[in-house]
Amino acid sequence: MTDPAAGAFDDVSLTLVILLMAAGALGVIVFGVSTASRRLLGIRVGPLRALGAGLMGLGVFLAFNEVVRDEEDRGALSTIQIPLALFAAMATLVIVDVFLPHGSWTRPLQVLRGLGDRMRRARRYSEISRILMRHGLSRMLRGRSGWERALKPGEVGERAARSARLALEECGGALIKFGQVMSTRRDLLPSHFIEELSRLQSDVPPAPWPEVEAILHKELGKPVSDVFEWIEHVPLAAASIAQVHRARLLGGPTVVVKVQRPGIREAVERDLDIVLTISRSLQTRVRSAQALGLRELGDGFSESVREELDFRIEGRNAAAVAQATGSWEADAPVRIPRVYFEYTSARVLVQEWMEGVTLDRAGPVADAAGLDRSALASAAFSAILHQILRVGVFHADPHPGNMLLLDDGRIGLIDFGSVGRTDPSVRLAIQELLVAVDRGDPAGLHDALLTLLGTRATTNEELVPDAALLERELGRFMARHLGAGAQPDSEMFTALFRMLSRFGLAVPPEVAAVFRSLATIEGTLTHLAPGFNLLQEARTFAIGMLTERFTLGAAKPRTGGADGGGGGFTPPGLSALAHGAAQELLSVLPMLRRLPRRAERISASLEEGRLGVRVRVLADERERRFVSGLIHQVTVTLLAACTGLMGVMLVVFGTGKGPRVTRQLELFPLIGYHVLVVSAILMLRALYTAMRRPA
Repeated sequence: MTDPAAGAFDDVSLTLVILLMAAGALGVIVFGVSTASRRLLGIRVGPLRALGAGLMGLGVFLAFNEVVRDEEDRGALSTIQIPLALFAAMATLVIVDVFLPHGSWTRPLQVLRGLGDRMRRARRYSEISRILMRHGLSRMLRGRSGWERALKPGEVGERAARSARLALEECGGALIKFGQVMSTRRDLLPSHFIEELSRLQSDVPPAPWPEVEAILHKELGKPVSDVFEWIEHVPLAAASIAQVHRARLLGGPTVVVKVQRPGIREAVERDLDIVLTISRSLQTRVRSAQALGLRELGDGFSESVREELDFRIEGRNAAAVAQATGSWEADAPVRIPRVYFEYTSARVLVQEWMEGVTLDRAGPVADAAGLDRSALASAAFSAILHQILRVGVFHADPHPGNMLLLDDGRIGLIDFGSVGRTDPSVRLAIQELLVAVDRGDPAGLHDALLTLLGTRATTNEELVPDAALLERELGRFMARHLGAGAQPDSEMFTALFRMLSRFGLAVPPEVAAVFRSLATIEGTLTHLAPGFNLLQEARTFAIGMLTERFTLGAAKPRTGGADGGGGGFTPPGLSALAHGAAQELLSVLPMLRRLPRRAERISASLEEGRLGVRVRVLADERERRFVSGLIHQVTVTLLAACTGLMGVMLVVFGTGKGPRVTRQLELFPLIGYHVLVVSAILMLRALYTAMRRPA
């Protein structure tokens, strides 16, 4: 006799087992359909999208049994059930991706999270827009013709430049810094804009002393009186980002204390966002702005300004240049202020005080002291060249306010918020370029420029290989700007950059920093010593660096001779001969330097059987990927079209002409239905790939 309770328990257990097995089977179907649909589309999706696609495929799989009621027909069409489920899952993924792209569900959260910043940025943008409109600049920024007319010399251009300066001064903040940076870019802007932007003044009302004292207390970690014997509450200068106070350390020397203005970091970030928006908008809408590379300029400016907001970077830059050049030595011809790192932080910089006047006001002072202006200019320029060509770390913004004539007659360099760095290959290429200029050798100048810019630093590969045309242009450039009696000026750098742009050669940022530094110091030294020949000094410096390795001891008197009478002498002809031999060797030095490396590569390739000829067609990996993807796309589309056409023909023309599988289904239409499903899957794959392919 069986127990009824035990029988009921067994029935429940059996039901649970059957339900679990059914759920497992359905889960396998969902997982299989989801995985297969993603593989057929060739994409990766998140778990929620994959689950949704799998459930849609499962729904179609189960609905098929409800639509096809006849058992005999259902058995014949069972092979089409899974392809239909796959098609439904794929269509779900495509529709969801089109109308709800990946990550779009998080956008409302991001918008709400950044709503406060957006409102503050919008207020600042509205303020700047009103200032631009008040100065008549909104029309110039909106239209291509207005911008291009403003860049041309004449009354319209001068009026636009003056309005731009006044508007930037009124905007303040990072926009004044942007205008000051642009005033050094003679390679990008015409002279009337350079002259106006050079007058930009960033003097602003100083921050109240209690606020400055609070920042000093927070950054120093102790009261101001515990660090400084005295500090002047009235700043020596107050700019848009920081202000400078003179002080004396307890038991120490007089120092300069640079303090970041309260709340300036947030204001600068808002202004930088606006600068990037305007520069990118002009880059896309104005042809001349594309030639100037305003987007890259805006990105570089934003990066440099963010670095300037951290005074520790400026301190490290000054220390790196000073240690590499010996500028902290007592007898150094060029002085760099010593940094007191124990009191320096991100918002406070403490460095040595140097008595002197800026170079734009140093002329009368030098005359009163009986100093040679040309010698001072030569010392200042040699210091920058030494940093560029020997050290590899240099002051990237040597404008008149950053160079001082000290009371002891030496040159001082201050404000290392912006420095450039060059690697040995760039330094050697610059030396070779200057030697080619000295020899009047366009071919050598061509090779040095390509070495300096790099073989891949080009935006137009069709123009760069035309070496003969580029050499002729370089020859004209040398005759116009570097010939006998020519005086190099800012127009020389402008002409060089425009010629490089015409040939599609893009200047790397570190090389652009070198040219910018040279163009800036050219204008600086013009204030001190009008007529100073910058190019001749650069030639002499570079040639001296390259020839010293070949002429060491060649022209020195010999001592300790056998006759004991002073050791004899070097004939003058021998010195001239050694100099001439060195000059000839310099002309082939670039080729000789590259020859062993290239010969070794060729011999190694021959030995290993890897020597081959690389043609330009499909030589780049991106080109091969593009062509491969295009062939794949065309192949899938053709297969989809062909299978679709075959399916239609089998369904339309095969009816009544073949054997029957069931009472209602014939063989040819049944095959046609299968082929049509395959065609739909292939067509969906082709359509999705076409939509996802980048332009």
